[in-house]
Amino acid sequence: MRQHGTNETDRTIKVRETAMANEASACASLRDERVIEFARESKRLLRLGYRMLGSITEAEDVVQDSWLRWERVKDEVRTPTAYLTRIVTRLCLDRIKSARARREIYVGPWLPEPLVEPADAQEAVADDVTVTLMLALERLSPLERAAFLLHDVFDVALTEVAVVLDRDPAAVRQLASRARKNVQNARSRYSVGPAEADGIARAFFAASRDGDVTALSALLARDVEIHSDGGGKVLAFREVIRGQERALRLFVSAQRKAATAPTLLRTAIIDGLPGFVSLDPVGVLQTTALGIRDGKIFAIYIVKNPDKLTHVNV
Repeated sequence: MRQHGTNETDRTIKVRETAMANEASACASLRDERVIEFARESKRLLRLGYRMLGSITEAEDVVQDSWLRWERVKDEVRTPTAYLTRIVTRLCLDRIKSARARREIYVGPWLPEPLVEPADAQEAVADDVTVTLMLALERLSPLERAAFLLHDVFDVALTEVAVVLDRDPAAVRQLASRARKNVQNARSRYSVGPAEADGIARAFFAASRDGDVTALSALLARDVEIHSDGGGKVLAFREVIRGQERALRLFVSAQRKAATAPTLLRTAIIDGLPGFVSLDPVGVLQTTALGIRDGKIFAIYIVKNPDKLTHVNV
C-alpha cells in the first residue's frame, strides 16, 4: 500500500511539473510574440509620442512605459497596433499638462526638440508634420491635438480614436474638425526634392555666415520669421524676429561681431524641412530648419538649447 501511495504521489508531481512546464512554455511563447509585435510598432509609437509632446526624450520615456504595460497584459490582444496606440496616447495626455506648465515659464521662444534625419531620408516626410505644424498644434487643446494627430496624420479610424479618447465618435469628429481648421494654414506643404533642399540649406548657411545681403535678400521672403530657442542656457534671440529687413540687419551684425565663422557639420531634414546641423562662432551646437514657400525661406527655426540636442549625432 505504501508503494502504491508513493507511485500516486510521483504521478501527481509529474503531472503538476508537466503542467507548470507547459504554462511556462506558453508564457515564454506569448512574451516572444509580444516582443516581436512591440518591435514592429515601436518606431511608429515613438513618432506619435514625439508629435504629441514635442520632445524626443519624453516620447522615449512614454514608449518605455508602454512596453512595461504591454508586457503585463495577460489576455490575447487581437489588434496590437490599436492597443499600443491607445496606451501611448493616454500616457502622452497624462504628460501634456505638466509639459505646457513648463513652457509657460520657458525663456524665449519654445521649439520642439529637432528630429534630425539624413538629407535623403524618405521617412523624414512620412507623417507630413513639420516644425511649423507642430508650433500650430501647441495652440490646440490636448484632446484636439490627439484627435487631429491620430485621425489626420496617423490614419486611425474615428471610431478607434473615440475609444482611445473615451469620447463619443460625434464628439471626436468635432474635435478633429476644430483642430483641422486651426492648423490648416500651417499644414500646407511645399514639396522640395532632396537636391533642392540640400542646395537651399547650403546657400543659406553660406549667405548668413558671410553676411551677404544680396544673397540673403534673394533667399528670404519679405515676411520671414526667425525662431531661436536657447532656453535661457545659451545666447539666442529672446523673441521671434519678423520681417526681411530686420533679419538682414541681424545676420550682418552677427557676421561683423563674430571672431570666427560658424561651421557647417552636415545638411539634414529637420522635422520634414530642409536644414543643417552646425556650430555657431563660439562652438555651440545648433540645428536650423528652413520653411520654404514659393522658392523663398519664410521661416527659420534655430534650436540651440543643449538639453534639446543631446540626441543629435555630431
